[in-house]
Amino acid sequence: MNKVLIAVDNTKASKAVLSTFHNSVSQPKEVILLHVERLEGRSLMIDMLGDAEMSTLKESVKGTSYKESLDEKSEKILTYYKKELEDNGISLVKTVIRTGHPAEEILKVAEEEGVELILLGYSGRKGLNRLISGSVANEVEKNTKTPVLVAKRPLTCEEPYGWKDAYAAVTITTAIILGLLLLEVFFQKGIFIH
Repeated sequence: MNKVLIAVDNTKASKAVLSTFHNSVSQPKEVILLHVERLEGRSLMIDMLGDAEMSTLKESVKGTSYKESLDEKSEKILTYYKKELEDNGISLVKTVIRTGHPAEEILKVAEEEGVELILLGYSGRKGLNRLISGSVANEVEKNTKTPVLVAKRPLTCEEPYGWKDAYAAVTITTAIILGLLLLEVFFQKGIFIH
């Protein structure tokens, strides 16, 4: 395999891309790492803009501190993935930053670079969010002739615990310890409930 396009962002789904790449793809000669900047953060309205509106928006943010901030964030993301790939023996890694609709930009770069495989993460969006903005993975799969490999984040216990998880664990542990102590007191004093 000559060229593989890997689309990455800062989500947990993108982290699954690396393990899928190493486990499922024979080592290519070149990897193109692509990060698509999303203007206006995670707004659902951005996904509804047409080409003309997107072009106007891109022009209006050019040279602003907002765009510089997006570029810095993109560089950090790409540097992380590039280092991970290089540490695992991939010597030729090209990084590309684009701005716009993720699926459209992935398809454009795949065509421009002549890649043989597109690898991307599956975000697992649900409900209204998916209805409005759709799935990037599904959109890419539908609109390309290039094979697409979608990495889904495995469900593991390695994810960090939140405060609700910690509270539940402490509550359950406390209840068990209290129950054992009361049971010991009942047995020692010969108190049994009939």
